[in-house]
Amino acid sequence: MKSDALKIVESIVKELDPSRVLKDHLKKMNLPKNLYVVAIGKAAWDMAKAALDLLNGKISSGFIITKHGHSKGNLPRFEIKEASHPVPDESSVRASEDLLKFLKSVKNGTVLFLLSGGASSLFEIPEDGLSIKDISETTSRLLKSGANIYEINAVRKRLSKVKGGKLARMFENLKFIELVISDVLGDRIDVIGSGPLHEDRSTPEFALRVAKKYNLPEKILKFMNQDLSREVKNVFYEIIANVEKACKVAKKAAEELGYDAKILGCSFEGEARELGRFLGKIAREISEKGRPFEKPCAIILGGETTVTVKGDGKGGRNQELALSAALEIESLSDVVIGAFGTDGTDGPTDAAGAIVDGESVKRMREAGVDPKEYLERNDSYSALSASGDLLKTGSTGTNVNDVYFSLCR
Repeated sequence: MKSDALKIVESIVKELDPSRVLKDHLKKMNLPKNLYVVAIGKAAWDMAKAALDLLNGKISSGFIITKHGHSKGNLPRFEIKEASHPVPDESSVRASEDLLKFLKSVKNGTVLFLLSGGASSLFEIPEDGLSIKDISETTSRLLKSGANIYEINAVRKRLSKVKGGKLARMFENLKFIELVISDVLGDRIDVIGSGPLHEDRSTPEFALRVAKKYNLPEKILKFMNQDLSREVKNVFYEIIANVEKACKVAKKAAEELGYDAKILGCSFEGEARELGRFLGKIAREISEKGRPFEKPCAIILGGETTVTVKGDGKGGRNQELALSAALEIESLSDVVIGAFGTDGTDGPTDAAGAIVDGESVKRMREAGVDPKEYLERNDSYSALSASGDLLKTGSTGTNVNDVYFSLCR
C-alpha cells in the first residue's frame, strides 16, 4: 500500500509542476509584446523558464528571486538572485533592492509578475527604523509560536517597505499582470507572499492584537498602526494553482488505483499532531467498523497545520502529523497515512513529510525510539527516520500547502 501512496504523491508533483501549470494558463492569454517578467518564490525559476519557453519573442528582460539552491542555471535576459527562506536575511534585502532597481529601469510597460510560495521571506526590505534582524527575529518567533499565515503576514506587511501593496504603489506607472501559485488556504491574494501588489484586508487593530498575542517587542508594536487598505488599481491577477487542485489530483490518482476516494476538505488548520490524531482515528474506524466509508477507500485532506515548538527536536508539521497518526493506527495492517508538503520540504529538514503504516510504531520501538516521547519533544524526523517512513521527494519547484491522505484497503 505504501507504493500506492507514493504513486499519489508522484501524481501531485507531476500535475502541479509550475512549468506545466503556467504554460497551460499562458496559452489562453493574449499578452502584449515588450513584456518584463518578475518571478518571486520557491517556484520562481521554473515559472520564469516556462514563460521564456512560451513567450520568448515577447520578453524584453526579467528578474528572479528564489530560495537558496532553487535556481537551475542561467536564463537569457534574466537576472537571478537567491535569498533566505523561511526566515529572511541580508540576502533577501540585497535581492529585493536589486529588483527595485530593475523595475525602475522599466519606465513604462507591462510586467508579468509570477508569484509563488516563499515570497514573504525572499522579498523583503525593512521599514525605516527597523533592521532585517528585527524582521528575522519576529518571523522566527511567530513561526515557533504556532501563529497562522494570516497572523504572520498581517505583522510582516507592516514591517516591510514592499509588502501590503507597497510595491504596486511604488510603481504606479507600470501595469502588472500577476499569475499566482497559492500557498495560502482560501487563496486570499493579500496574504499570498504578503501581497506586494495588493491592498491589505487585515486591519491595524488585528495586526496589533496579533503582535500582543505573541508578545512581540514594543519596537515592533509601533509599526502595527499602518492602514494599508488603499486600493491598488494597476494590477490584474489570477490564481493558477492551489491546494484544491492538488487534492483533486490526489483523488483522481487514488481512484485509478482502485480506491473510492473522498475529499473531506481543503482548508484544514490547527495543531499538526491533532489533525494527525483525527486522521488516524478515522482510519481505525474504517478499518475496524467500515464507517463512515467502506474499504477500499481513500480519504484526502488539504491544508496547512502549525506546530507549537516546545522541545528541541528536529522535524516539520507534516512529519509531526504523520508521527501522531502512526500512534493511532498502530497494528492495523490495512491502513497507510501520508502527509506531504507539496514543495518537497517540511520544516528545516530534507524530507517532504512521511508515509506511515500500522507497523511504523513497532519499527520505531525496535530501533530504541519511544514515539510518544519523540512527539512530545518535536523530534518527529528522528522517529520517522528510525522507522524508515520519511518521504523525500527533493524540491518539487512548487508550493500549494500540504496534502494528507489515508488509504484503507
